[in-house]
Amino acid sequence: MTKARATGPSGVCYPVVHPPLDRDTTYLSDGTQPQPTIGHRRSMMLTKTAMRTMLASVTRRGCVATCAMRASSFHVSARVMRPATQPTLAFDPHAKTAMDKQEPPAPGADFRVVIVGAGNINFGSDEGPWNHTFRLEHKLGPRLKVVALIDPSAERAKRVLRMKCQSFVLSAYKDTIVYPSFKDYMNSVTPETYPHAVWVGSPPAYRGGTEPGRNLEMLLTDGLPRVPLFIEKPVSTGPVDQAFQVSEMLKQNGSLVSVGYMLRYLKVVQKMKQILTENNLKVMAINARYIMAYEHTAKLDWWDKSKNPGPIVEQATHFCDLARYFGGEVDLSTVMAHSLEYFEPAGQLSKIPVDESLIEPENRIPRITCATWKFHSGAVGSLTHAVALQGTNYSTEIDVFADGYSLRLIDPYNAPMLYIRRPGDDHEEVLRYNDDDPFFSEVSNLIDCIEHGEGTSPILSSYEDAAKTYALTWAIREASERTVRRP
Repeated sequence: MTKARATGPSGVCYPVVHPPLDRDTTYLSDGTQPQPTIGHRRSMMLTKTAMRTMLASVTRRGCVATCAMRASSFHVSARVMRPATQPTLAFDPHAKTAMDKQEPPAPGADFRVVIVGAGNINFGSDEGPWNHTFRLEHKLGPRLKVVALIDPSAERAKRVLRMKCQSFVLSAYKDTIVYPSFKDYMNSVTPETYPHAVWVGSPPAYRGGTEPGRNLEMLLTDGLPRVPLFIEKPVSTGPVDQAFQVSEMLKQNGSLVSVGYMLRYLKVVQKMKQILTENNLKVMAINARYIMAYEHTAKLDWWDKSKNPGPIVEQATHFCDLARYFGGEVDLSTVMAHSLEYFEPAGQLSKIPVDESLIEPENRIPRITCATWKFHSGAVGSLTHAVALQGTNYSTEIDVFADGYSLRLIDPYNAPMLYIRRPGDDHEEVLRYNDDDPFFSEVSNLIDCIEHGEGTSPILSSYEDAAKTYALTWAIREASERTVRRP
């Protein structure tokens, strides 16, 4: 996956304790209670005694799995602990979210993980800060035990494991077994190797669907019922309706699922949500711009829409997701879009690092996509994605406008900064949070929910939520393709 390049991790915000997430809940900077939203009113008051009890409970470490024998086959169901009382959700700008600012992991029982995919998203690359195993190692310490690595390329899997075993995390990987498929793994699973979680970083072409070869989630829920899942975005490359069928299946299975829309976890993003909710603001317009630097994107498949779903579905999906996060649901029937194509005079690029003639003309990606739409609230959204810059740095911004307010998020991948203009002041306040790592927080929050109860920490993107973002990206791509005028 090609994403905005980064010189270091960006960030997320999560406080010490949290209740179940409501998408419209505000995270208050002073640690006070959030304002309830319509349709989500619940008691927010906790006594000091109850709070002390919960604070003590979230410091305890432990893994819970329930083993059950069904008929002649072996099945074990992982169980997520559910606390009797939910803690209070609050945005704490001073929360330590970077890995090097955390307390050393406490000793305890092994936490077994199955990793699907031995590529960059799970094991890192020079292109950016994504590296899920690195965050798991820092969250769990010596408790982490990767019992299986599933990847069709044994060579690639063994290479990344060899690197891990030559480092300080040897204990997490020394007994890892490589499997070419999930079926091969399930043929050998035992109660001793049954996972507490599965981390899915395989290409989206193999998941998010109902057809054989694209139905990884169905295999996971059948073979490992109720085991919590982390799934990378986008959720699929296939039909949108199938992604929603997968979402419904996961919901009926009772699976705890977190999808990797990590920008939601940025402190600056949570600050924007706080401002909107505290001031009872209705978003009027959202304008997102994602301008990529293309000359080092040397993977041929990325330039081929038949191999990769295209830059809107695969890359601009994060900004489509933030647009929904701030503005609410989109009326997909209102989506309109235009694109600049490779064959048009303005679409000629001088530093493409691949031989584009190897790609069928109809499968070559657009250079520019501009889209507009209406939210159900009546607000207007717009997105510009461009394959235009050279060098290495991307240009990424998102503006949110409400009555009297302008919230401008700059460079969320590298050095997130928030520019705020408020009523009565023409000048912009600038906010930046140092040591903020959204990749660590999405990992940490899911582990907390598995070990201490669902709702302990907020999971900001469910599978259903991610499927709605996926639907928006496809609506934009299809709208732009309808307006193409080929010579």
